[in-house]
Amino acid sequence: MQIKSSTTLRNNYGSISSLAHQTQDPIFITKNGEGDLVVMSVEAYEERNKVLKHREVVLEAEFSRLSGEKTFTIDEMKNRLKEFYVSAKV
Repeated sequence: MQIKSSTTLRNNYGSISSLAHQTQDPIFITKNGEGDLVVMSVEAYEERNKVLKHREVVLEAEFSRLSGEKTFTIDEMKNRLKEFYVSAKV
């Protein structure tokens, strides 16, 4: 975890930007010794959002399963996909 002051951000934006791109980790910015902001590269932000969205989908599926919604075995899904692809070729 990287922690930098707002003064460092203001005076050395280029080095903070380089650090964010190199590490792909969030950089915590302090103001008057207290946490104030988190800075990260756009690539790291997008990847983080992609992971969070994936986790949301998995969690939603797990809640559906726990609530008793129908589930499928691997063999059932393989058969359903085969049927789908066969009908799509027509």
